[in-house]
Amino acid sequence: MFTDVLFDIDGVMLSEERYFDASALTVNELLTSSRFLGLQSVAGAYRADLSNDDIAVVRQLVFQRDTVLEKLKNVGVNANWDMVYLVFVSELAQALRSAAANSEFKRAVVNALSDGWTVGAVQSLGSAIREYASEQVVSYEHYDILYGDATTRDELFDRARTLFATSFGLELDDHALWSIGQTTFQEWYLGDDYTRASTGKKGFLKSEIPLIEPAQFQSLLSDLRDRGIRLGIATGRPFTETKVPLEFFGWWKFFDEAKVSTASDVLIAEQQVPEARPLSKPHPFSYLRSLTANHDPAGLLSTSLPLEGKRAQVLIVGDSIADALAAERLGASFAAVLTGLEGAAARPKFERLQANFILDDALQVNALFA
Repeated sequence: MFTDVLFDIDGVMLSEERYFDASALTVNELLTSSRFLGLQSVAGAYRADLSNDDIAVVRQLVFQRDTVLEKLKNVGVNANWDMVYLVFVSELAQALRSAAANSEFKRAVVNALSDGWTVGAVQSLGSAIREYASEQVVSYEHYDILYGDATTRDELFDRARTLFATSFGLELDDHALWSIGQTTFQEWYLGDDYTRASTGKKGFLKSEIPLIEPAQFQSLLSDLRDRGIRLGIATGRPFTETKVPLEFFGWWKFFDEAKVSTASDVLIAEQQVPEARPLSKPHPFSYLRSLTANHDPAGLLSTSLPLEGKRAQVLIVGDSIADALAAERLGASFAAVLTGLEGAAARPKFERLQANFILDDALQVNALFA
């Protein structure tokens, strides 16, 4: 009998749609806003005040009608910050490629990056691209050119570093550039009210979409807790985006905060043990942290995995390959729910991964305890 149930959030409790919207808007801003590269785009001129219809158009273009999202998810990319970085870099590489033969451009790029991959450097890089590149309009069609048939998250990052080194003679500081994307994503998702910025972004915290009826999920969590089951969360969301909507839907009170691990905790751990990067899913770090309520990164990373005897005790409930891989490495059982990006079409994928359970939605967890 399971003694611990650990839930993912996006694709399990809450829809991923707003996170994917924010990711698309972030990529588009990094490429088209004067704050960053300032390039032209098939998505139009950069604006912060977008209607839902406008947002849908940007997302369709940036993620090629979500086919790019599916490719990212299928190789274990779970964090939206990673998605932003990887798609942005694929379009940046194409812009650099179209001007790389020009010697003046090469000098301009070296000068732009003399102090590293800062926001100012990105702006200078954009100026050089606008002056020398033959391909002036971002089309969002270059994901496959860079990443092709890559099969893991690590391979995606390696492809980007290798391309920049071999084709452009540049050292791609993925952590610095990733951090710029992360900060910009937070502006889009949280909005000015939470970030205390003046960007004109309204944010999405107040428009979260539950995937299951809130009262029914409350009942499930209450029942599990009454049975003595320990409940935890391991999510790619930062802390604020985790707590605010879960409080709104009445779910937060059922979880011990010590057994809640978020992207904020992963970032702190990566800062404390930088050589261990990346610690986001499919790395099992966040699930191990929530299972043990141990918040010491060094101690957790020295734990021998998979944990012995936990397959019958620990259940991870997630919607992605990244969750499945993390569960396997941890030594836990995995229940796949078909409420993620691909819906019921994801079933064969989870069958190939030999998920212990495949559920229509998270409410069916209750049947495992009947």
